[in-house]
Amino acid sequence: MANSTLLVLMQQAMQGMGVTTYALPATAVGNTNQDVTQLLALVNMEGNALAREYEWNALRTKYIFEATSFSYTGDVTSGSTSITNMSSIASLDATFMVTGTGIPQDTFVTSAAATTVVINREATTTGTTVALTFSKCRFAYPAAFDRPVDRTEWDFTDRWEILGPKSLQEFEYLRNGYISTGPRIRFIAIGEYFQIWPPQGADKWFSFDYLSKYWIYATAGVATTKQYYTVDSDTCIFPDALMHALIRLKYFQIKGFDTTLLLRDYQRQCDLAKGHDGGSQTLSMAPSVSSLLLDETNIPDSGFGS
Repeated sequence: MANSTLLVLMQQAMQGMGVTTYALPATAVGNTNQDVTQLLALVNMEGNALAREYEWNALRTKYIFEATSFSYTGDVTSGSTSITNMSSIASLDATFMVTGTGIPQDTFVTSAAATTVVINREATTTGTTVALTFSKCRFAYPAAFDRPVDRTEWDFTDRWEILGPKSLQEFEYLRNGYISTGPRIRFIAIGEYFQIWPPQGADKWFSFDYLSKYWIYATAGVATTKQYYTVDSDTCIFPDALMHALIRLKYFQIKGFDTTLLLRDYQRQCDLAKGHDGGSQTLSMAPSVSSLLLDETNIPDSGFGS
């Protein structure tokens, strides 16, 4: 369902509040009228706050990414953080972990140039043409990322859930403990990166779901691509009734007027929007757990599905 453009929302709200006495504003973005400028700022700020208040269906997004791996050779020197005479440094950066003879556990690339790779820990042995595996373990979040959806992190390749997020204490144990690897992948969010453990040493595909910070459709757009209104013809994911109530409430609040009835109206429209967003499951009054194996409840009376 198409919602009203920014300009239409502003015109209707201003007319309904009696802010504009005569002609309606012809533009919203770039308008120098104080009331229009103030309303635009309020819509952008409060729209962002509303987007973060609930897991809106239109904001749910899946992110699929690849953990790449490269096998190169190089010369390592005990006590040095430089790996020289690399066979290649293609694609290597600070998001890659390196493993191989003489390389301590949990060692990351610091930089790569020419035929040398610098790592963040000193090598423990000396060797030439040492086989090294570089595994991508840190992944930048998408530009639209706002917050994660819990327990949606999956290893597509091995079809297992990625376990986490781990606490800093748990992750330090994994990275530095004697028993730190196993069949399952763990993850932690550190800074702006989604980081996995252990390094995979092979190409794998992962995914997770997240809630986007983009709640605005660009003109005639079919996907949200903006966090702020920048064009009069932009639209948003929220129904008009909710946006009208939000604009009225915030405008009266900022002016210091009584907002008792406006707050009640906004809360009602917000509850309606959340209740109608995405639908709900039909709950059984006598639920039972389905069997994962074949038994008399999930095989046909004859033919056995053939």
